[in-house]
Amino acid sequence: MLTSQLFRTFARYFKNIAMLHFDSDYMAGAHPEVLRRLVETNLEHTVGYGADSYCEQARQQIREVCAAPDAFVQFLVGGTQTNATVIDALLRRHEGVLAADTGHINVHESGAIEHSGHKVLVLPQHQGKVFASDVDSYISTFYKDDTYEHMVAPGMLYITQPTELGTLYSLSELESLSAVCHKHNIPLYLDGARLAYALAAPNADFTLPDIARLCDVFYIGGTKCGALFGEAVVAPNPERLPHFFPLVKQHGALLAKGRLLGVQFGALFTDNLYVRIAQHAVQLALQLRAAFDAAGYRCAMESTTNQQFFILPNDVIDRLFHYATFEYWGARGETESTVRFVTSWATKEDDIRELVSVI
Repeated sequence: MLTSQLFRTFARYFKNIAMLHFDSDYMAGAHPEVLRRLVETNLEHTVGYGADSYCEQARQQIREVCAAPDAFVQFLVGGTQTNATVIDALLRRHEGVLAADTGHINVHESGAIEHSGHKVLVLPQHQGKVFASDVDSYISTFYKDDTYEHMVAPGMLYITQPTELGTLYSLSELESLSAVCHKHNIPLYLDGARLAYALAAPNADFTLPDIARLCDVFYIGGTKCGALFGEAVVAPNPERLPHFFPLVKQHGALLAKGRLLGVQFGALFTDNLYVRIAQHAVQLALQLRAAFDAAGYRCAMESTTNQQFFILPNDVIDRLFHYATFEYWGARGETESTVRFVTSWATKEDDIRELVSVI
């Protein structure tokens, strides 16, 4: 049986009325410039698995924008595969990964980390973020227990920038997290699936070189930020990821036609396209937030990125579902619910204007 939301969506399509889409930032295909480069290079014959000249050129572009000339850069096919592969590479068999209880690997990856043999060790979240003091307390308390050898050891810290709730770690917060990880000799790993939208946020006080300086490993997301698919793993110190290639293959994250990834990231990191298209998405998201604010509705989080969360009466949600697709964030409440609207590089100003007109 169709849910009421799906029924309304199909009914609107059958009436030839275009829906507005705010479900996620990977619904559209690729940015036209990325697609143009893919078409231009489509009939070329190159070696596979990322050993081609396009991948090498894209690696060099990434090293330059990160101010990390010796960085190891490897292209993988998607975010879940990237997280599972990197975490498996960084941890020893008896170790787990520290993450916020709202962290993507804890709630939205179907146990991919646990499937690889590692436990997610949950920390409290504060607007989606973890505090350095909580990391320090967890690790210190763990090793004070005489029976710690019988337990899963905290072997690394996982964060996302922006967080699952659209919030940002400030530069000082990133510095504190990096310092506490170094204090306890564990790596800091940053999931950058939406990193472009973090860099484009008006209150972002950090840069890609800052991230490369403070994180042991991070990845630059392509799937949600203008590419058809693909993520770029960066290890400023290559020794952090020895023998990484076989692990990528074991985790099903290696693309035989690796050139497709190099071409896409090469386009995204030409003329600052990666950040420019994210700035567009963030500007529209903030316009949408202002419209909800003006209508008297509450924001659920203080997000300055392309994800915006609102607490709306259920009757308003039901009415908006006639015009747009978006997601509940959690279960539907009795009278009101939290919902998420997401803009992307492909969102149009007309989309925002039309949605605002019916809010």
